Amino acid sequence: SGCLYAMIPDARPSSSTAPDTEGVDESLLPYYGQKLDWTECGTGFDCTMVTAPLDWSDPSVGEIELSVIRHRATDATRLGSLLTNPGGPGASGIGIIRDSLTFAVGEPAAKAYDVIGFDPRGVGESTAVRCYDAADMDAYLFDVPQNPRGSDAWTQELLAAHRAFAEACDANSDGILPYITTQNSARDLDLLRGVLGDTTLNYLGYSYGTFLGATYAELFPERVGRVVLDGAIDPTTTLLDVSTFQTVGFESALRAYVTDCLTTDDCPFRGSVDDAMADIGALLASVDARPLRASDGRDLGADTLLTAIIYAMYSPANWQYLSIALANALQGDPDVAFLLADTYYSRENGTYLDNSTEAFRAYNCMDYPLETDPEAEAAAEALVAAEAPTFAPYWEGPNPCDEWLYPPSGVREELTAPGAAPILVVGTTNDPATPYRWAEALAAQLESGILITRVGEGHTGFNKGNACVDDAVNAYLIDGVVPDADIRCE
Repeated sequence: SGCLYAMIPDARPSSSTAPDTEGVDESLLPYYGQKLDWTECGTGFDCTMVTAPLDWSDPSVGEIELSVIRHRATDATRLGSLLTNPGGPGASGIGIIRDSLTFAVGEPAAKAYDVIGFDPRGVGESTAVRCYDAADMDAYLFDVPQNPRGSDAWTQELLAAHRAFAEACDANSDGILPYITTQNSARDLDLLRGVLGDTTLNYLGYSYGTFLGATYAELFPERVGRVVLDGAIDPTTTLLDVSTFQTVGFESALRAYVTDCLTTDDCPFRGSVDDAMADIGALLASVDARPLRASDGRDLGADTLLTAIIYAMYSPANWQYLSIALANALQGDPDVAFLLADTYYSRENGTYLDNSTEAFRAYNCMDYPLETDPEAEAAAEALVAAEAPTFAPYWEGPNPCDEWLYPPSGVREELTAPGAAPILVVGTTNDPATPYRWAEALAAQLESGILITRVGEGHTGFNKGNACVDDAVNAYLIDGVVPDADIRCE
């Protein structure tokens, strides 16, 4: 990167903390004009509830509640609010700020801003999607199908399970499912900006949170303040593309894990990287044919073992636990593999700590149009077979959204946010969950997008120990310094 920088507008708020209602439609003034009632909710935190329309296109339909947490700026020169989203869709923005403030936003931003976490509509402590109790959720997520993988009976068995889940979500979610969309959630984001008294949105979004942030920028380009989108999603991707390129990404990450594993004394594999990948493939085939019974009575099949592997690929810090899980599974003990899969599903001691799995399904089934192109499916199948041979045998299966009770309302199209202030897009070169090509695509689509590349492993790039990335993001968030060109951080 060169040494020329542009400055973006001062992020500091006006001295007033009155709601910002400028340009708001009269029918929405009761929402944007809300006075917030903050109460202490832990050391250094306060919480409130914000009322939003259930349907932004028709506020008369009903209302929902959004749960919000705040950590006040400690610097004297407070820069206003920094809203955050940790991804998912369905992850709790309350939880990550309450439990991991500096991990979520970094120390400089935690001092300079009122850091705002919120549970999006459908999630957690906000008006939430509800589907199954813990026992039914266990059965849905972990029961090994009765029929042979790939058979017509297996497909029908899975479709029936997806249908029962969708029906339970509809029965238990009080009519909110058609409105659990990123379009509505982006409007909620602007409502939060307004009731907090900020004239522009300062925002740090991870993974799915990049799609939420980019959708906001498309809807409200003139209200974009300092926005960082890390672990980007390409807004044009179909659900088939997401599944395809994530599978290829996780195979690539698994090879990186194996390459590292083979240099350690406690690696359960020997020989070359290809040998070890073949051994993992053989283990998956083995538990697919003969599931392993865990100490709590659950059976570990290939699908749950894959979930454990996928969870471990999100961060190299988890690789040591994957080695233990695979070593134990090779000896017939699946308990550590279940521990990894349970963490992926926010399950602990037989209970689910949040509704992230239900909300994930609700958003994706409304945001992504259903697949109807057999040629695209055949091409995806061929790509996965060639690029992800370890995962390929377990990749196919019916789309759960085919059984969702409401037709999707989302479209997949480029988001350009014309006229928006500069937006930083962060991508990691071997990110398995949000492949680097998506960050490149989003930065190119956004008129004001600037790409910061972290060369490395794991999901997302900011606050992961790369000083080059962190310095660029912090200079932008704290001082409004915009890089004059894309930055590559080795």
